[in-house]
Amino acid sequence: MHGRQKDAENVDIKDLDPSQKRGKLNQRGYSLSENEEIITRARVPRSGQVIGIVEQMMGFGKMRVRCVDGNTRLCRVPGKFRRRLWIKVGNIVLIEPWELSSEERGDIIYRYTRAQAEWLVRKGYLDRNWM
Repeated sequence: MHGRQKDAENVDIKDLDPSQKRGKLNQRGYSLSENEEIITRARVPRSGQVIGIVEQMMGFGKMRVRCVDGNTRLCRVPGKFRRRLWIKVGNIVLIEPWELSSEERGDIIYRYTRAQAEWLVRKGYLDRNWM
C-alpha cells in the first residue's frame, strides 16, 4: 500500500511514537520523515565567538565566511572536527577567530541546523535579513 499506511489496529503511522515507527533509522535509533528534524540545543556564541554564513568553498578544508560582525574571514575546520562536521555553502556556522589575525581568519567550531538557526533568529542572536 502506498502513501499513508495503516497498522493492524487501524492506527495512523504518523500518530505513533517515534520509537514505534519502522523504516530507515537515523543516528538516534528511530526514523524521521523528510520534513521532520530533531531539535537539539543550539550553541550560543560565547565571548570572542561569532556567527557566520558560508559563502564560498575554497578547497583544502578552507572556506570564506561572512560574519555577523561585518568581517569576511577565511576559515578552516580544525582536525578534531573535520570528520564530524560536514559543511556546505549557505550553512550557518559558529566561528572562533584566531588570536593573531582575528579580522581575517578563524576556525569553524559548530554548524547550526535549520531549526537551530530559526531559534537564533527568534532569540535575537541572528537577523533574518542578514541570512
